[in-house]
Amino acid sequence: MAHLHPRTELSRESIFAQMSRLAAEHGAINLGQGFPSNPPPPFLLEAARRAIGTVDQYTPPIGLPQLREAVAEDLGVSPQEVIITAGGTEALHALAEALYGPGDEVVLLEPYFDVYIPQARMAGAEPVMVPMRLTDRWEVDLSALEQAITPRTKALLLTNPYNPTGSVLSRTEAEQIVALARRHDLWIISDEVYDELYFAEPPISLRELAPERVFTVGSAGKRLEATGWRIGWILTPPGLAPQVAGMRQWSSFCSAAPLQAAVAEALPVARREGFYEALRQGYKARRDLLESGLKSLGLKTFSPAGTYFLTALLPGLEAEALVREAKVAAIPGSAFYIQNPAPKGLFRFAFCKTEAEIEQALERLEGYLKKVHS
Repeated sequence: MAHLHPRTELSRESIFAQMSRLAAEHGAINLGQGFPSNPPPPFLLEAARRAIGTVDQYTPPIGLPQLREAVAEDLGVSPQEVIITAGGTEALHALAEALYGPGDEVVLLEPYFDVYIPQARMAGAEPVMVPMRLTDRWEVDLSALEQAITPRTKALLLTNPYNPTGSVLSRTEAEQIVALARRHDLWIISDEVYDELYFAEPPISLRELAPERVFTVGSAGKRLEATGWRIGWILTPPGLAPQVAGMRQWSSFCSAAPLQAAVAEALPVARREGFYEALRQGYKARRDLLESGLKSLGLKTFSPAGTYFLTALLPGLEAEALVREAKVAAIPGSAFYIQNPAPKGLFRFAFCKTEAEIEQALERLEGYLKKVHS
């Protein structure tokens, strides 16, 4: 009897899809999967309406020219270094296929975002995990990072701002990571889809420190509250975009043409009209609401400097019980670990929801914790 290839074992339902499904089944408030409750901005929706019926056919695999130009203008790079992808996930997949293969290793931090490991393994490479330190905050263990590098290592894969921890690399950390990559002649994949979601100093982009070896991944969906549009991008080192873009011919070929056109029109508007500043202010208020609420319940939290995720310790609780009984969905910390043990009771909460949803979730958690501890 014919069988599916063993690689399909890497493609089971993700924890994010699972928790969203359970949240819907049990009427829970979904603080698990990171999709915003707010609609996209009107200027983006209006641009899409204008594009539909006008920009409807295939674009080049490298992306719609006007969107490549808009991304380049916004990020201060050459359009020749920009590839448009079907979201950040496809960007990461294309880079995995382009940068490493059988016998290679890619070094990652734990906790990690779930797509990184299956993408590496589908490319034939082996992920090597380095645990982050957790005290009162999340920190990169630079000594452990260097110790994980072997002659087989091809790339470091990092997130900044970091999902799931919400941490942001300091300039010193970024410079040390770049020096490490240069010392061992490694590529760096820098997943920067949350580049406009920070709450203090703007995060440094690793490509500013090492443009010759950094591939940067970005996302219009994260910036513009439209995660389902699946418009992302890759910034490549000079001269490498055509080869990496060629990998897309065998996956999606191109992203949705009218949505590319809409994002091209919207990016300069978002910058000019202060949309990102307002976005950060709104998310900072929701972060503070969630964090203060969790602290008032006696829970240990780790305040994020970026993203719209907050980690906290809920010792002795199970994720599925929270969904079924507390009617609140969150992602268990164990979902972000594969080689090292997760901190006991670790959960990730998404605060890209309305304040009313966050307040109701806190009320439900309070009632559940009282019941559990009575």
